[in-house]
Amino acid sequence: MAKSQEILINNSASAMSARRSAPEVPAVPGDAALQPEASQPGRSPEAFDRTGAQQPRDVLQRADELRSRALDYPVNADPELIEALQNVLVLGASDLHITSNAAPTVRIDGTLRPIAGAEAWSAERVSLALMSILTTQQRETFERELELDLAYTVSFSTRFRVNLYQQRGAVAGAFRLIPSEVRPLSDLGIPSAVASFANLARGLVLITGPTGSGKSTTLAALVDLVNRTRADHIVTVEDPIEFIHMHQKSLVNQREVGSDTHSFANALKHVLRQDPDVILIGELRDLETISVALTAAETGHLVFATLHTQDASQTIDRVIDVFPSHQQGQIRAQLAATLNGVVCQTLVKRASGPGRAVATEVLMATPAIANLIREGKTYQIPSAMQAGRDLGMHTMDQHLAELVNTGVITRQAALDKAHDIGDITRLINSTGSPTEVPTRAMAASGINFGDSYSLGVHK
Repeated sequence: MAKSQEILINNSASAMSARRSAPEVPAVPGDAALQPEASQPGRSPEAFDRTGAQQPRDVLQRADELRSRALDYPVNADPELIEALQNVLVLGASDLHITSNAAPTVRIDGTLRPIAGAEAWSAERVSLALMSILTTQQRETFERELELDLAYTVSFSTRFRVNLYQQRGAVAGAFRLIPSEVRPLSDLGIPSAVASFANLARGLVLITGPTGSGKSTTLAALVDLVNRTRADHIVTVEDPIEFIHMHQKSLVNQREVGSDTHSFANALKHVLRQDPDVILIGELRDLETISVALTAAETGHLVFATLHTQDASQTIDRVIDVFPSHQQGQIRAQLAATLNGVVCQTLVKRASGPGRAVATEVLMATPAIANLIREGKTYQIPSAMQAGRDLGMHTMDQHLAELVNTGVITRQAALDKAHDIGDITRLINSTGSPTEVPTRAMAASGINFGDSYSLGVHK
C-alpha cells in the first residue's frame, strides 16, 4: 500500500478510537425524488411489500424508528457513514457507494442518485469513514490484498454486504442492504415449482443471474424452507454470510470465508467430513469448487449454489467449460446425473410505477434434459424446456412475454432482456396465455428487495 494510504488508515484508527458517542439519525431529506417508500416496522426495505407511496407522517415514523436504534451502532463507526447507511433505509435504496470526490450515492430502482444535500467526500474523508468499520484483522487484510469483502451489522435488524477496494490509489466502498428476514418463496414471485427443490434428497440446484438480480434472496428462501421442514444438517460456505439462518427443524452451520475458513476451496475440502445433508455454496468460482460441488451432489448430498450466468444452457456450458477438454466428457456425464434444476432470474423495469419485476427461467431435471447434457447438445435445451412446461419448466422469453401480456412490463423492456427476439415476438400478444409461468395473480404477492423493486406485480 502506498505511504499516503498508510497514513490515512492510521489516522482513521486513531481518530475513530476517540469517538464514543452514538451518532444521531439524519433528518429526512427534502428532495422529493428521494423520498422513502412505505415500510412495515422492523423490516428493511428489502423485506416489505410495496403498498404505494409513503405519506409524510410515515416518513417521520420511519425516521423515529431509526433514531431509536442509534445506541446499537458501533461506537467507533464514523457518524457520517452511519448517516449515509441510514439513508439507504429511509430512501428504500439497495446500495450505497462511497468514493472520493463524490457525494455518497445510493441506487434506487436500479438508478444511481447522490443523496440530496450531501457534499463530496475527499479521499482522506472516505478512508477515515471506511476504515472505521473494520476490525484490526480486516484492516490488515485490506492493506495486504487491497480488496475486502465483509458483512457489516449496523443494528440488530440492519446488515450490509460490503466490498472495499482501491481506485486511483484511494479507498472506495460499495454497500448492499441485506434483507432483515428470510421470506418464503411464495412471497417472492418465484414459480411454485422451485419450492420442490427443497424436497430433494440429493443433487445439484443452481440459482443464476446477473449481479443484483436477487439470487441470494431466492437461495436463502430455499434454505429456509429446508430448515423449517426437514431434520437435516445444513452447512453453508459464504463470502460473506448474508442471511442469518437460526436452527429450526434443521441444524444450520454457516461458515464465512476469511473469518471461519481461509477459502471456498479449503472449506469444501472438509465439508463432507462434517456430516452434512445440505450444502450451500455462495458462488461456484473455480474448477476446484465446482468439482467438490459435483462430487458432493453425486455422493448423496443436496447442494445449492449460485453462478453469474444468464440462462440454463449457458449455466451448463459454464460448468463444463471450466474443466480441461480431456475431462469435459466425464463432467457432462457427472452433471447429467446430478443436476436437478436451474433457476435463472433477472429484473426488468416496470411499465408503470416504481420498482422492477422479476423474470425467471426454470429448468427441471428430466431424462430428455439429462441426455442433452450428456451428448453436449445444450443448444437444444430451450426447446426441451418449452415442451416441458407441464413439468414446471419455462424459458426466460416465455416469462418475459407473460409479463408483457399482463401489463407488468413494456414490450421494449422485454425485448431488451430477451434471448431470442423472434421467439419472444411470437409469444407477445399471442392468442391465450403463452406459457404456464407465474400469472399476474401469483406475482401480486411479490416482495420488495433493497432497491425497491418488487418481485411481482406492483399494487
